[in-house]
Amino acid sequence: MFEQIPRYSPVVTTQPALFSETGPAREVGTSIELFTGGGGLALAMHNAGFRHLLAVELEKRACATLRENRAEDWDESRGRRGLGLHSPWPLIEGDIREVDLSRFQGEVDVVAGGVPCQPWSLGGAHKGYEDDRNLWPELFRTVRETRPRAVIAENVKGLLRPSFKPYYEYILNELRAPFERRVDGEDWRDHDKRLRKALVKDAGDLSERYDVKYLMVNAADYGVPQTRWRVFVVAFRRDLGLGEWQFPKPTHSEGALLRAQADGSYWEAHKVPKRYRYTPEVPDGTDDGEGTARWLTLRDAIKGLGEPLGDKVEHPKHLHHYGWPGARQYPGHTPNLLDRPAKTVKAGVHGVPGGETVLKRDDGSIRYMTVREVARVMTFPDDWFLVGPRGEQMRQLGNAVPVKLGEAIARSVAEALHPHMKSQGGS
Repeated sequence: MFEQIPRYSPVVTTQPALFSETGPAREVGTSIELFTGGGGLALAMHNAGFRHLLAVELEKRACATLRENRAEDWDESRGRRGLGLHSPWPLIEGDIREVDLSRFQGEVDVVAGGVPCQPWSLGGAHKGYEDDRNLWPELFRTVRETRPRAVIAENVKGLLRPSFKPYYEYILNELRAPFERRVDGEDWRDHDKRLRKALVKDAGDLSERYDVKYLMVNAADYGVPQTRWRVFVVAFRRDLGLGEWQFPKPTHSEGALLRAQADGSYWEAHKVPKRYRYTPEVPDGTDDGEGTARWLTLRDAIKGLGEPLGDKVEHPKHLHHYGWPGARQYPGHTPNLLDRPAKTVKAGVHGVPGGETVLKRDDGSIRYMTVREVARVMTFPDDWFLVGPRGEQMRQLGNAVPVKLGEAIARSVAEALHPHMKSQGGS
């Protein structure tokens, strides 16, 4: 049995600037983090300048990871924690359904969280809202108890499938009018009808209504070396007058990557031997990449790490950078290519599925990606320590929001909220 070595301060060499964490210069607002997991969105919010008043997470090992990096346990007897931007994040390990957040009313600028994405089906038992794994109701309860200026929620793209559309529209309507509460015994379809009527009348208190936007985005378009489609929902309290806010425009593109590979600048930057270079074709409909940086690739992500020293052998300079035996590829599980963004990092029941984390070297041979390489693909900093065996480390990464993607959304929200913050004279 492979035993993970104790935590240490790794010596990082030639780490790409993309993954350097400089930290925000000042606080821009406050936040509460729900469904925190291994900390991707929480770290993104922190990097954007939001001070965490509280983080809540149920999974034991995810909480251990948070403590190893930025968090400390919430202790009521010690008084309020999280008093400074760089203070440890106050953490409650437990079920969000049992956490009273009303103490933070009037103090919270943003409530954020990657809501657990267990699928709902309109067929079968029609559990939907009643499914114990559905935690959207807890997000709405948090909004009612804290009345934040904004909400940021992330989910898988599957929620936009036609079979889920009625329920997802219901979710959005409830976020638009979270104080129009569902009553005991009320079917979600009936509640949705009542919500729609209330929104049409639009006679409610503007501080109890939210302007809601949602968009499916590809993480690769925002500087993440991974093709990862996710849906973000952003809501602003209506009394702030921010209904015209738009999601930030992509900063990176496939077209720019293909152009850099075609003109050779990409290969020269990585000093790739000529026998491994190629000139890509640009498919019809591909953005030409003008005005954007190129997509980042797996080769960009793992630059400077070098090959792992051996199976289950920790690297002396890089945390979690050890090899793993048994790499293979099979139909439906093809390897990641070095000169494209990595495939979506997934979190299976027992961690990331085997074939999904296979890397194909220049010479055609394959190996498993290391935990550190996957962490880089998720844009975590190199000193981010993941607790647990390899499968659990991978699961935490697969469940996380890529840090750089979360930052892009969080910074845009911060800019919109800036005139309304308490420090700027807002209410």
